[in-house]
Amino acid sequence: MKVTRKRAQRERRHRRVRRKIFGTPERPRLSVYRSNVHTYAQLIDDIAGHTLAAADSREVGEAESRVEAARKVGELIASRAREAGIERAVFDRGGYKYHGRVAALAEGARAGGLKF
Repeated sequence: MKVTRKRAQRERRHRRVRRKIFGTPERPRLSVYRSNVHTYAQLIDDIAGHTLAAADSREVGEAESRVEAARKVGELIASRAREAGIERAVFDRGGYKYHGRVAALAEGARAGGLKF
């Protein structure tokens, strides 16, 4: 029961944040999803409803920790964004706290050249 409530609270926070955040083709939404093991990131154009670029921790290979893997995912999504001609994005933390893996992904994306 507790897990269900925790997930519902995260989804509620995500809906609240999503009311304010919207991605466009010029400035897509950088959406973050965190599972127990992996971290996923997508650049989404909400107008067309398309994913412009995606990356996840399964692609980055071995990492010392999940936080380090998330940082590498951020760098990978930033490089894919540059390839797609995207320089700026809107960060969507997905209802998660801006801490740990979510913050590491954001820092990695910024280090890779993505601005938000």
